[in-house]
Amino acid sequence: MPKIVSPQVEFGGLMAQVKQITPEILTEDGRFLNLLEGRWQEPGTPRPFTSPVDGSELGALPMLDHATALRAVRAAKQEAADWAGVELDERRRRVQDCLDLLRQHVELTGKLLIWEIGKTYKLGFTDIDRAIDGVQWYVDHIEDMLGTRRPLGLVSNIASWNYPMSVLLHAVLTQVLCGNAVIAKTPTDGGFISLSFTFALARRCGLPVTLVSGAGGELSDVLVKNEAIDCLSFVGGRYNGRNIADALAAHDKRYMLEMEGVNTYGIWDYSDWNSLADQLRKGYDYGKQRCTAYVRFVVQRSLFPKFLETYWEAARSLKVGNPTLVDNAADKLPELAFGPVINRAQAEDLDRLYADALKTGATPIFEGQLDDALFLPGQDRSAYRAPRALVNLPRQSELYFKEPFGPIDSIVLVDRVEELVGEMNISNGALVAALASDDEKWAQRTAREIRAFKVGINKLRSRGDREEVFGGLGESWKGAFVGGKLLVEAVTQGEPGQPVLGNYPDATLLPEKP
Repeated sequence: MPKIVSPQVEFGGLMAQVKQITPEILTEDGRFLNLLEGRWQEPGTPRPFTSPVDGSELGALPMLDHATALRAVRAAKQEAADWAGVELDERRRRVQDCLDLLRQHVELTGKLLIWEIGKTYKLGFTDIDRAIDGVQWYVDHIEDMLGTRRPLGLVSNIASWNYPMSVLLHAVLTQVLCGNAVIAKTPTDGGFISLSFTFALARRCGLPVTLVSGAGGELSDVLVKNEAIDCLSFVGGRYNGRNIADALAAHDKRYMLEMEGVNTYGIWDYSDWNSLADQLRKGYDYGKQRCTAYVRFVVQRSLFPKFLETYWEAARSLKVGNPTLVDNAADKLPELAFGPVINRAQAEDLDRLYADALKTGATPIFEGQLDDALFLPGQDRSAYRAPRALVNLPRQSELYFKEPFGPIDSIVLVDRVEELVGEMNISNGALVAALASDDEKWAQRTAREIRAFKVGINKLRSRGDREEVFGGLGESWKGAFVGGKLLVEAVTQGEPGQPVLGNYPDATLLPEKP
């Protein structure tokens, strides 16, 4: 018997709940609205949005033009002055009210993320849970971190689609807690329904949040360079990040630009292959569509046979399929390694990068296959790609210097430690890296030569939560670092001359090692 879409995640049922709980985010005829000037309005120019899960149409983004976005920014700036005068205890109470509301609707939010951005059931819940738990930590500790610091004013947020809750919503609620008003742009590739839903709950709690949709070309000047914007938080690719950094060069405002880099995993004099196998499987969370995904393995040549055996077995064990399907209506949702990538265009770009690598001389060592049993018969699979891996990737290949943002790994073989370090630093800065070795002292010493903000020793490193700081070196990050106390400092003003730690054009100010 073919599988069926689980009744517990059927999209029509989820949308019925959204309309019942937050009817204000939609017009009477079901079109989505933008949140500006304190209310839901302006359906804009509808842009149809389809699910990566099966190609079905979920709704339409309410795309705004430049003039309407400017209205939103000016109104948000006016709110900033009023909100800055609200006492911390009252701000904390309202953010706590929002977290309590969000907790009531974790189930719905997590399931929306399955359809919107192709997360598995488990990862959808992880995203919203991390957002709530992370902001709760700031609510509980904000007084000591804030001290006498003052809000900056209006913070603009432009983030990628992959973590709309644990990155974007988390940042927004923390910025508001610190006394700022916030305007955020919905990612055009996914997440606008869940973000509209959660922002509606935040607005009900009296939080000064604004949410707009629109094309980058239309909204960039308004959300980045406009004089009303006091701070910019950006998460995305290097191309857009560099353009934004150039645009900000002539403007005196705070910024945090998180960009991609090739996160590498180096292996030298190592023998704990069972541990590595577990890490390899875990590293495929969300199909490697993460800023902290490890996509390049730099391996001591003599260890390649054992590495290849370990990699092959780990990759073969991964299940890739439609995350909504079950055999029977009462069954639990499937435990998959990952579902689709974000859309057909991204899947086709992965194919292009892979073909280019082969054309320039790379050797394929693993090409996974999709299992028909994990899909509906005849369903749209255009956004699904099984894991693939290459060795001997030549420098003339585009993939050599680029993060694929999808399930393609490359393996580089080296004979000397100096080669290993050089290959691990190939992208001039990364957010994370890791070194695996039986000689932990060697690994700790060599880690100091790796240009990554965090380096794991015999384990993966992640973005981190709560008090753990986060940033990047080289071209992977521009501006203030975030996480823990540093996130509060990034969106507030201290005493004159008090530095804000970060990676700037003229200096990199690093936090002390814990």
